[in-house]
Amino acid sequence: MRQARETDFNEYFAARVQRFRRLAFGMCGDWHGAEDLVQATFIQLYRHWRRIRPDTVDAYARRILLNLFLSRRRKHHRELVTSAPPDRAAPPGYDSDARIDLERVLSGLTPRQRAMVVLRFLEDLSVAEVASLLGVAEGTVKSQTARGVEALRAVLPSPTSKE
Repeated sequence: MRQARETDFNEYFAARVQRFRRLAFGMCGDWHGAEDLVQATFIQLYRHWRRIRPDTVDAYARRILLNLFLSRRRKHHRELVTSAPPDRAAPPGYDSDARIDLERVLSGLTPRQRAMVVLRFLEDLSVAEVASLLGVAEGTVKSQTARGVEALRAVLPSPTSKE
């Protein structure tokens, strides 16, 4: 029985870890922080694995990830600012001028707004799913998402029209 449980968990982990890394990055904007969130998420998920219904695993894992993100933000984790950021090689064909810095753009939102925008548009969840996940009314999700998108539009470059 324990071996089957471990096998099921390992298969779930292998199938979903990349998806949760992207989701965590969208929320925290830092790959190292995202890795920490995902690791903590899967640790908690494993502790409760035998009690989780198979049809609710994704929602349960997203809830864990979201709760961890919001609780860490409340503890006021600070970013380390340095005068000399590490060098990174750009991949071939990479146009740094056309790239949008997701972290910079999302950093202007509150943690809850950021979570709503990421869940709605990067994770493609419905308003009802986000409301359920955050434990708020659907109207709150709609209004906070709209305000978040409005704030993002204010800092994003306007698209250039091609004639």
